[in-house]
Amino acid sequence: MGNRQSGRNEIERLDREYTLGTWTRQRDFDPTQIVDTDGPRIVTADGDSILDFSSQYVCTSLGYDAERVSDAVAEQIRTVPYVNPGWATEPRARLSEKLAEITPGSLKKTFYSTSGTEANEAAFKIARAYTGKHKILSRYRSYHGATAASLSASGDPRRVAQGPEIQPEVPGMVKGPDPYAYGSSLDPDESLEYIDEMLKLEGDTVAAVLVEPLVGSNGVLTPPDDYLPRLQEIAHDHGALLICDEVMTGFGRTGEWFASGLYDAEPDIITMAKGLTGSYQPLAATTVTEEIAEFFEDNLLNQGHTFAGHPTACAAGVAAIETYEQEGLVENAREMGQYLKSELESLAERHPSVGERRGVGLHQGLELTKSTDERVPFEQREDKVSSTTTVLDEVGARALDNGVYFYTSVNTIVVTPPLTITRDEVDEAVDALDDALEISDAAMDD
Repeated sequence: MGNRQSGRNEIERLDREYTLGTWTRQRDFDPTQIVDTDGPRIVTADGDSILDFSSQYVCTSLGYDAERVSDAVAEQIRTVPYVNPGWATEPRARLSEKLAEITPGSLKKTFYSTSGTEANEAAFKIARAYTGKHKILSRYRSYHGATAASLSASGDPRRVAQGPEIQPEVPGMVKGPDPYAYGSSLDPDESLEYIDEMLKLEGDTVAAVLVEPLVGSNGVLTPPDDYLPRLQEIAHDHGALLICDEVMTGFGRTGEWFASGLYDAEPDIITMAKGLTGSYQPLAATTVTEEIAEFFEDNLLNQGHTFAGHPTACAAGVAAIETYEQEGLVENAREMGQYLKSELESLAERHPSVGERRGVGLHQGLELTKSTDERVPFEQREDKVSSTTTVLDEVGARALDNGVYFYTSVNTIVVTPPLTITRDEVDEAVDALDDALEISDAAMDD
């Protein structure tokens, strides 16, 4: 949507002139103004109503009409809008208790921050202090945030986009393979064996293994059912913790409260954000087991933020969890996820450019291919940080013209609607995508 200067309204012009856009060359930064929201839809200044099938950055899980959350935020602002983290507030206490109830295993105590990347940074420091070791083993196709250590732990193309002179690597980050059978020379079993061997060769230096249970923006990579418990066992065999980054997959996205619970894994540390408040307030959390929490009774937790446990954000978190529970949204994600999966599989059968459908619940993705025999991608990883318009971009643009917004990334159409979604809205989105995929079908080499 670049270079539409003559068509910008006043707000779009001011935003373009005075705001630095994220993850982009500023010449390509040309945002469209959103003036209203309605259920799962966003409304532009031109009056276009767009069905949001990305939940923005997989975060507006409650849609845009969660009145319980809006009311809780307004009430908290009128009473105790903010105090520093040294004071107790009811929203923080209630939210911490609730997280201990809904997270898997023996996870109990929570440290709060404002974004997923900060939650992961806190997890690194906690794991290192607890184990007395330094290295973090993550995976090549992953995203854990934009701050220095989190980006260094990521296997995302954005990690290397600017080069080491501008974005130096934080020491101690080690990368291993993913359970990505479609586009890898290793199958999931071999990837686990590889990680086991890596941990042996690294010696007793790895504090934690860090994974997204289902990879998000790097392709919606979906592991076999036994992958995560086996990975946890391997980590523990080598004296390392398992950190599950559930910033995208938490709070019902997969049809369970957390994807690690879906796979019967019990992480030592879990990080979350996004769906924690449905993005009505910026809030993130790092929750640890009772055993790890006990360690810090007599050892310094050398971590803090001005806004750690911000009472207004925590009030939004409590109200969001109540909304998930009382409106049956985790169950709806499970039910609509099954329906969405079947509709996407039908799309894949009709469109030869769809190489593979992946995902669980309302965390789905379609990987496209130029050649079904050779699995040749339309989009290379480096295209994510280039100004090149790819076939995936064109498919996404056609769907948007059809009134539905999808996020595309690393040769994958990411399909992650709000948990409030209905069958009719799934049908509307699939129809828009059905038409858009004609573009990729026509661009195939076969």
